[in-house]
Amino acid sequence: MEKGEKYVQMALEMGAEDAKVISIDDIVFDPRPLLKCMYGCSDWGKRWTCPSSAKGLRPWEAERILKRYNWGILIHTDNASLAHEMSFKVEMAAFFDDYPLAFSMIDCYLCETCAFPEPCRNPKKARPEAMGLGIDVYATAKKQGLPIKVLTSRDEKKNYYAFVMIE
Repeated sequence: MEKGEKYVQMALEMGAEDAKVISIDDIVFDPRPLLKCMYGCSDWGKRWTCPSSAKGLRPWEAERILKRYNWGILIHTDNASLAHEMSFKVEMAAFFDDYPLAFSMIDCYLCETCAFPEPCRNPKKARPEAMGLGIDVYATAKKQGLPIKVLTSRDEKKNYYAFVMIE
């Protein structure tokens, strides 16, 4: 089995619409998504996994760290909670397969309301969202031929993308 295909199959079996092995070169890094977080997200300053958190990485810090990986998995689904569950399970599977630095990125949907500024209720499972780390999720998904578009109404089907960096 090709490197990473095990994790693609795992995500698909859990309900992902799409899952692909991606190279670090397939990820579009751009610090500008931070502006959308800062000036467009109602959760700015209200979540532990947000780049506004005192513990949050800035895109220019995150890119330097993330570029140490060679490949990972990109997971697509229309269910936010499922995206988080899948990415964490793939991360854990990779960890136990001797990839101790496997790390997932997905907007945290573990709690209905974040405990911030109180301590995080799920610190071992909470993960940062890729956009806040300077990944242009739109450009990366499009580059992979995956469906993504700007939503023009609340009735439109949403797309959620999780990244699991493995090696």
